[in-house]
Amino acid sequence: MEQKVRKENKEQNDAEQNKPFIYDLSLEDIQEWIKAQGEPAFRAGQIFDWIYVKRVGSFEEMLNLSKPLREKLAANFRFITLTEIAKFESKDGTVKFLFGLHDDHAIETVIMRHNYGNSVCVTTQVGCRIGCTFCASTLGGLKRSLTAGEIIAQVVQSQRILDPLNERVSSIVIMGIGEPFENYDATMQFLRTMIHPKGLNIGARHITVSTSGIVPSMIKFADENTQINLAISIHAPNDALRSKLMPVNRRFPFVDVINACKYYIEKTGRRITFEYALIGGVNDRPEHAEELGDVLQGMLCHVNLIPVNYVPERNYVRTPRDDIFEFQRVLQKKNVNVTIRREQGHDIAAACGQLRAKHMETTTG
Repeated sequence: MEQKVRKENKEQNDAEQNKPFIYDLSLEDIQEWIKAQGEPAFRAGQIFDWIYVKRVGSFEEMLNLSKPLREKLAANFRFITLTEIAKFESKDGTVKFLFGLHDDHAIETVIMRHNYGNSVCVTTQVGCRIGCTFCASTLGGLKRSLTAGEIIAQVVQSQRILDPLNERVSSIVIMGIGEPFENYDATMQFLRTMIHPKGLNIGARHITVSTSGIVPSMIKFADENTQINLAISIHAPNDALRSKLMPVNRRFPFVDVINACKYYIEKTGRRITFEYALIGGVNDRPEHAEELGDVLQGMLCHVNLIPVNYVPERNYVRTPRDDIFEFQRVLQKKNVNVTIRREQGHDIAAACGQLRAKHMETTTG
């Protein structure tokens, strides 16, 4: 009898795990499902409102729906539960979370406080296969990509945290763990839901997606006709050095990445951002700045200089302060728009992937 009960419980758990996430559905998907149930079309809008405006955590809370409809929703879909494994708050107001997923994987999400509002940095993959040598995200490799709903849940969870403070998520950066353009469809579904006027309604120009330079996806993104910002992790001024720092450059060479950037600018008329992590004695010399300036001169672009975070597993050091400013001056002389990123969360292991790496060490022994 006990064995039979265990078997039935396992089957129930498996059935629950196989249900699609409600966050994975667009408004159009919900409309189609509602139509198939023979329900009035306006019910889809009500469900979408409960999910993204009222931000409930269960179908039972959708009180203006009939009980049979709520039961149908619960039988067919499930909410995503992000279990808080760890939370760290920085002196500057940055809050970093390590969230557990339904399959025991862990991801990072960061809420950053700015004078212009709250920004959320989301993760798109569990781990990363890009292999940048200065980044903690690649430690352990890629486990799997997140669904659109799992990316969405990070923003919804962040907004729930801000709700009691009467604050809102005003901007999003897709710069967490993973390469979003290797999870392109889920990333685009996430973006469409974020900017939907009946959803969280975050302005497209307040969202930035960052890529290591997946050229085919960059071209595809340019053709999407969106106002969402694009940032490229460049980190070197030439092929040889970039390939050492970013193995992905062997698949998509530097010149192809730059050409894809030029295509994006021509197609959209929008400025592109280049992220350049300064690593002491590696890519931060004046000659590197000179070479980078020659490549970018005349482009509609902005360079964001990022003093590299120290990662214990990587043998890199931070660029001295004076050298950072010298690098900036060289680019400015080339008429390249450049700023130095204001550091946030430096005291709470805010480098992407550091929390997850520590968690993996603990759980794997």
